[in-house]
Amino acid sequence: MAKFDVAVIGAGAAGMMCAAEAAKRGRRVVLIDHAAKLAEKIRISGGGRCNFTNINAGPANFLSENPHFCKSALSRYTPSDFLALVKKYRIAYHEKHRGQLFCDDSAERIIDMLKAECAAGDVHWRMPSKVSSVEQLDDGSYFLVTDTGDIECESVVVACGGLSIPKIGASGFAYQIAEQFGLRMVAPRPALVPLTFDAETWAPFAPLSGISLEVDVETGTLKGRNPDGARFREDLLFTHRGLSGPAILQISSFWQPGAPIVINLLPEMDVAKELIEGKQTVKKQLGNVLAQWLPARLAEGLLQAHGFAADTRLADMQDAALRKLGSAINQWTITPNGSEGYRKAEVTRGGVDTRELSQQTMMVNKVPGLYFIGEAVDVTGWLGGYNFQWAWASGVAAGQAV
Repeated sequence: MAKFDVAVIGAGAAGMMCAAEAAKRGRRVVLIDHAAKLAEKIRISGGGRCNFTNINAGPANFLSENPHFCKSALSRYTPSDFLALVKKYRIAYHEKHRGQLFCDDSAERIIDMLKAECAAGDVHWRMPSKVSSVEQLDDGSYFLVTDTGDIECESVVVACGGLSIPKIGASGFAYQIAEQFGLRMVAPRPALVPLTFDAETWAPFAPLSGISLEVDVETGTLKGRNPDGARFREDLLFTHRGLSGPAILQISSFWQPGAPIVINLLPEMDVAKELIEGKQTVKKQLGNVLAQWLPARLAEGLLQAHGFAADTRLADMQDAALRKLGSAINQWTITPNGSEGYRKAEVTRGGVDTRELSQQTMMVNKVPGLYFIGEAVDVTGWLGGYNFQWAWASGVAAGQAV
């Protein structure tokens, strides 16, 4: 039987970070992953260039039923700290949009960096290796059964993520371990995910697939708008089945099934006001007027969906009808019937209830030596590098404690 101080289950962003940090302290660490290919989620992120952090990342950019939990780890390992590591390895990077940092070259550079950090501490690898059971012994140590041999260790760090993107190996193993040890869970669900609509509702918009534009999007309630809900200004993308793009991925983490979302397709314009004022001077048909401000196919689809004829002259429209049309564009309220699910979700919202964990160390309060980090925990970041920052910060917090 192999003996180690620490076994880290899951060699993704959080797991490698934790293993490297623990090994720096002289801990004898084994890093276990069931996949044959290392860190596939890092590899495919950011279109293959890895949006490895966001310079603006802070507690306000994360969702959790216990929103204060993430503050400790995020304050002790900041985007600047990770950036210092990136610079140490001379990885070229750039800021793309709203603080999002990407590799100039390839996500492989980040993976190689983390492998090198693990190698510096002589981390032992077991990959591919499947863990079939984790048991706490009477003396408080842990016994792991794997298909590459049994392991005994003082501490176990669960870093095997959530349910997102099963085709690259995501599983619910972290949740199984949490359940085994009697930990409360926040129900997992897909987040940062495209939203879908029933076929009848979406019929006027399905032909618009591929159209993209910048919008304001916010959560709604069953009774209409929700002024206290989340709001983002990002790009919206029409698809055959519904809506995607950064705006929708962002709002999907806040959206509740059965509630609408509210989209302002022309956030810089009061459409009703422009239309009513234009009646006096504009001789064009309604479809042509809207096509000055919106992609022509989108203008046509919106008019069809809301019962307006595109060939009606603007001058012939009643003010009340123009107000209705303006509202349909500035406050397009539409109710999704679901999402594209874990298959397309970038992350999993929910997971191990953070009230079960120490915010300083990520250790389970009632099970000494057992830690949960990264996506397995009920801390979910916005789109744009925030979830990687949580992986780094929570990994370091546990790595400094195990």
